[in-house]
Amino acid sequence: MASFRRTLSPAYHDRQYQNGVGAFSVSSPHHKLAPNAKYASPLPALVAYFVRLRRFLAGVFVRRYARKGQWRRALFRCLIFFFLGFLWGMFPFGHVGDDIRRQDISFEIKPPHANAQLVPEDRVLKRDEGLVINPISLSVDKGSAIDERLDFVPRKQLIVVTPTYNRALQSYFLNRLGHVLRLLPPPVLWIVVEMNSASMETAEILRKTGVMYRHLVCAKNSTNAKDRGVHQRNTALEHIERHRLDGIVYFADDDNIYSLELFETLRDISRFGTWPVSMLAQSKNKAILEGPVCNGSQVSGWHTNEKIKRLRRFHVDMSGFGFNSTILWDPKRWKRPTSNPIRQLDTVKEGFQETTFIEQLVEDESQMEGSPPGCSKIMNWHLHLDAHNMVYPKGWLLQKNLDAVIPIE
Repeated sequence: MASFRRTLSPAYHDRQYQNGVGAFSVSSPHHKLAPNAKYASPLPALVAYFVRLRRFLAGVFVRRYARKGQWRRALFRCLIFFFLGFLWGMFPFGHVGDDIRRQDISFEIKPPHANAQLVPEDRVLKRDEGLVINPISLSVDKGSAIDERLDFVPRKQLIVVTPTYNRALQSYFLNRLGHVLRLLPPPVLWIVVEMNSASMETAEILRKTGVMYRHLVCAKNSTNAKDRGVHQRNTALEHIERHRLDGIVYFADDDNIYSLELFETLRDISRFGTWPVSMLAQSKNKAILEGPVCNGSQVSGWHTNEKIKRLRRFHVDMSGFGFNSTILWDPKRWKRPTSNPIRQLDTVKEGFQETTFIEQLVEDESQMEGSPPGCSKIMNWHLHLDAHNMVYPKGWLLQKNLDAVIPIE
């Protein structure tokens, strides 16, 4: 019996035997070190766990995979264990404290800042021509009974059409107009049209301006063309109609002078807008005024000082009007009597291209808008400052030095 007790392990002595009335336990030396098992130190259990882990890893990498050619399986298992450990580390433990209330977490999505014009709902315009502006309403609730209603209308695109050709001051004119257009808020599209082929010099100027542009070529034979500018503008009109570009079309010749206020008022045009232009007479050293006479925003008459042009229906310069591009490709919207393409005519006399073109856009002055209201400001000038028979370097580059060199004493 004594030998039997000696063979028992300490864990056997630690067991508790319980009777129906009471319980007794066989004491062991461990109970002296840890009288209460509930507060026992976990260090022995951790030591035993690491010992078993070390034996397992030694068996994996030493005994089992010591043979040649099986290191790949060991590496594969290590990668699997690393991946599982990574996923285990990414798994969230614990719980969110009870002090965080559900209403403290906000899922409100704030709309981004829109580059648009703020317009009250009662001031949104609805035209008889079919152009109706539908505002986008945003309701913002901050929790303090504040409700703000934002009605905004995006800016209209400006489609600026510029015919150009090779001459002495072409680079100066294009750079000047390009620097004006780059000051305008977007969207702005600059359509530049050349005859026969697109020159590298013009393309380089357009790239450096920083303005969104389209470089077009008019395939019309320049020798048979009576007015090259008419065919260049028709090329741009065909491009706008084919691609259904939406915006306000404005013919801006490169040799004219324009103010920023002119381009700002273009975006206020609904169908057709016009304004007076100051022109420098080629034969006389004086400036004349050509354009509408307005009563508010209603066109009531015309300025003209040239007897030859008095037979025209509308006394407007080519740079003195702008129109909605949808008139070109959406005739039903504007109730046009025909769906024929709207183009400038090369068969009419010089100075009558403007009036014959405008007659295709509107019926009379009642469909025109004076810009700005009252037509009392001059916003662009037609000065005819081109230099004729002037030699300029090819590509605007100097291939050699000057002919005469004066030494500095």
